Order: sequence, then structure tokens, then C-alpha cells
Amino acid sequence: MSGFLIPPDAVSAEDYRRHAQARLSPEIWAWLEGAGADGITRRWNREAFEAQALAPRVLAEMAGANTWCDLFGRSLPHPVLVAPMAHQRLLHPEGEAAMALGATAAGAAMVVSCQASRSFAEIAKAAPGADLWLQLYLQPDRLASLDLARRAAEAGFRGVLLTVDAPVNGLRNEEARAGFRLPPEAASANLIGPLHTPSRAGPGESPVFKGMLDAAPTWRDVEALKSRIGLPLLVKGILHPADARRALEAGADGLVVSNHGGRVLDTAPASLEALPYVAAEVKGAVPILLDGGIRRGTDALKALALGATAVMVGRPLLHALAVGGASGVAHLLTILRAELETAMTLTGRRSLAEIDAGVLWPPRA
Repeated sequence: MSGFLIPPDAVSAEDYRRHAQARLSPEIWAWLEGAGADGITRRWNREAFEAQALAPRVLAEMAGANTWCDLFGRSLPHPVLVAPMAHQRLLHPEGEAAMALGATAAGAAMVVSCQASRSFAEIAKAAPGADLWLQLYLQPDRLASLDLARRAAEAGFRGVLLTVDAPVNGLRNEEARAGFRLPPEAASANLIGPLHTPSRAGPGESPVFKGMLDAAPTWRDVEALKSRIGLPLLVKGILHPADARRALEAGADGLVVSNHGGRVLDTAPASLEALPYVAAEVKGAVPILLDGGIRRGTDALKALALGATAVMVGRPLLHALAVGGASGVAHLLTILRAELETAMTLTGRRSLAEIDAGVLWPPRA
């Protein structure tokens, strides 16, 4: 499509952001970039990466260098994954199908939101050979949640990321000010029922505690889901080490350190700040993914050095989808991989296994 050509000056994630803002409506931009309340956590996500310096090393032996990443028995050519993001037809007519095609072309696994605007089968068909995972919210009807996982598995999805950090929606003030309303063509294509129970509050009663938490998930739900889905289960939204420990006890096969892109609890810590605490608790027992604030390959290197097995990229890939469609997604993922390879070279690391706290400044003993 002529409207989705890659601009010649798009050479970084920030370039795609600039072009996306120029072509999207203010309402959609407020949804895409919006954060919880005052956006402090969203800002902290970036500041954490910017504050962490890297330690250059010289004259390292780099023969055989690579970025291969092993996750749950699958070898991926690099550790940069597509984060789950809902309603992608807001940004491109093909939505998640175009995202999957671009991700597969760039060798990236993709986590598909349960609020995707294309069906699981359509997404899988659009990108043969795609490495797809399901992001799941537990719905009030737990059987409906299991049905989502079943349909994803039938479409060839390889695992489930259970998001646990949003039993209620964050206060999205930017969206509200802009008057954002989800258009019908971008609605969730796979959900059967609502994600949350509605409030039953009357005058003077709690708008949150009266009804909205009637079906909120608990650790018992994690245990039950793990026992029934037959796929690797990662728990997404872990920031506190005590929750990391509890997730392992519930049978989680992996964790995702995430603050939901700063869209839920404002003033929660940056994902990168929480990562070392979670990694220290887990001690390598399961893979750890991180999302929140990744904009450069150097960011990915810092996360890997602090204990992540792989990273997920969110908003920048929506920018690329809006600007260049599947080609834009593949292009930006290729840029991020090249940036990571360059950063590994300049810090003297030949493989992901060699990345440790020694790439960070100040030097560790």
C-alpha cells in the first residue's frame, strides 16, 4: 500500500515514533502513548535505561559471535520479541496479521494479545511458521479463559503469558481527555465475554470495591490454569521479588518483569529497576522476560546484563506498524537487532551467555 512505505529517514525507533505521530489522529495517539494517571512510571521506564551506562571493552575476540536465544525448547535468532498489544487495526488495516508477518520476517517471536483485532487463526495464517504466544487476561468466566487458550493452541500458538497486574484498568487520563473511543473495526476478535465485572456501586458507594473485583484472579487461578492448558505458562506483570517467588510456587514456567508500560499503577518502579531484584529471587530457575521502555539495542543489552533472558518491545513496533505496515515492523526489529549486535561487539560479548553485569558501568569487581 502506498500509504505504508518506509520513510527514507526512518533509521531508529524514535524516527518511527515521529512519523507515526504525524499521521495518527490525536485520539488514537492518546490511546497508543497514554499512561496511567500522570505518566510518571512511563517516564521512569526510559530514565532507568538512560541512567545506566555501558562499559566499553576493546580488542575482544569476536569470532563466531551470535545472538541466538533459547526459550522453552525453541531457538530464536535473537532475544527481541514483540510484546502483546491490543486493537492493532487502529493502526493498520491488517492489524495483528501485518505485525505477525513483519515479526516472522525479522525472526522475532510475537505475543498476541487476547484483545487482538484479528482472530488467532487469521494471524497464524498470515505468517506461516510464525512463533506465536498468547497473552491472556483471566476473564470472569474462567471457562472462557480456557477456551481462549484452547483456540490459540489450535492455531499453533506455543505458550501463554498470563497478565496479572491489571485486575482493574489504570486511570488513563490522557485517553479520557482526548475522548478516545474504540471503533468497531478494531474491537477484540477473540473474546467471548467481558474482561472485568462492572461496578455495582450506587450513590456514595465505592466505585472500585463494589463489584469490579468480584471475579479478580488470585494465585489459585494461576495454579488451576497451569494444570489445564498444556503449554508453557509465564506470569506477566511481576515487579516484587515476593511475587516472583509466589509465581514459581504456583508452577510458572517463566516470568515477565513488567509495569504494563506504565499504563496501570502510576509511580510503580521502572521495569529495569525491578529486574535485578526479581532475578536475584529466581536465581535462574526459569526464564525472565522484560518489557517497558526498550527503544534501542543498547537497552536490550542492559536488560540482559541485569538478568533478563529476552526482552519484549511494544509501542515502537506499533509506531512502525502505523508507518510502514509489515515492512516497517520487520525493518525496526532488524534495526534493534543490529543495535544489539553492535553494542555486544563494543562491550566485548560474543553471545548472550557472555552478557553479564560486566558490560555495565561503573565496572563491577
